Amino acid sequence: MRTHPAFGDTLIAGVIFLFDLLTVVVLAESVDADGQPVPSSGPSGAAWLLVMALMIGPLPARRRYPRASSALIMLGGVVQLLTHGTWWGGGLPVRPADMALAVALYTMVVYAGRRQSLLYLALLGAGTVVWAVTSMDSALESVALLFTAAPVLGFSWALGEFVGARHAYHSELEQRLRLLELERGQQARIAVGEERSRIARELHDVVAHAVSVMVVQADGAGYAIRTQPELAEAAVRTISDTGRQALAELRRLLGVLRSEDGSGTQWAPQPGAGDLRELTETLRASGLPVTLVVNGDLGALPAGLGLGVYRIVQEALTNTLKHAGSGASAVVRVDCGPERVRIEVVDDGFGTPHDLVELSGGNGLIGMRERAGVLGGLLEAGPNPGGGWRVRVDLPLVPA
Repeated sequence: MRTHPAFGDTLIAGVIFLFDLLTVVVLAESVDADGQPVPSSGPSGAAWLLVMALMIGPLPARRRYPRASSALIMLGGVVQLLTHGTWWGGGLPVRPADMALAVALYTMVVYAGRRQSLLYLALLGAGTVVWAVTSMDSALESVALLFTAAPVLGFSWALGEFVGARHAYHSELEQRLRLLELERGQQARIAVGEERSRIARELHDVVAHAVSVMVVQADGAGYAIRTQPELAEAAVRTISDTGRQALAELRRLLGVLRSEDGSGTQWAPQPGAGDLRELTETLRASGLPVTLVVNGDLGALPAGLGLGVYRIVQEALTNTLKHAGSGASAVVRVDCGPERVRIEVVDDGFGTPHDLVELSGGNGLIGMRERAGVLGGLLEAGPNPGGGWRVRVDLPLVPA
């Protein structure tokens, strides 16, 4: 019924119709104390069918068209007020079809807003007073009818307020989740763009200066190598020193970009794919059982590609160590083919899902995707069908 609410509303309309039909049949067959039929002063069959069509017919469409269906139900109440008069010679003053008016009030409160609902309630109240005055034989009976109708209308209003508040809360929550997802994507793109811009500016300064000095010195050494060997030797030494300084500056720069205070800067040589065994042994000593499966020669990979493979595996295992939970293990597979390198890191953890970690502000997957994209490859990350988390990377040996 939640999946198809019109079915539930149709069921409600059918139940009300059956009870109203049963009431009409019972009252039409009423007899007095002598067993004689009681003459009916009720409405004609055409008037009864018209009231049924107006009051019960709109119920299945009340959620989709709340204002129109409530207006039709109100019109049915007016037709009943004008055509029915006293019910079957002093019979029941309230018929089951009148419950459609309470359902219409509830629908207006949930879907139409409070201002229009107040107007609808005022019209219902006025119609109820007129009905009580015209259909009852005494003032006491009229007051009793009003005191019976008031709690029904009040309950319909209160229930509509509660359900309407829940609908508004869920709608606002869904909107916030959509905005959060949009902001997360924008922040990721902004972070990638800012990091690229910073690296581009700083690397331009470092590389442009170092390469300019090295080119000038190389040209000078070329002119002086035959006539002034000592001057050419000095130029070559300058080229060597400038290259070393540029490499040191590049490593310091990249280390500062990964650490806000610069304390995490690493001066050791950059690792490569051949250092994966040491990485897995270090993590194994930290408490994460890691199995490394290598097919092919990792040492034959180019330096830049080997560094990318190492960093991707390192980040994936770091996420496993942080979020997979206690007792988790991981398997790393690296296949070095003639044209491509394929990496797969799979864990069997049950801790915090990695996507929720990324939603809360982590940049692990963003960094891995960016590194894979720079190397011309693709990265896929997501929950493993058998449980845990899986990262797959496909990198070409020669980027396009």
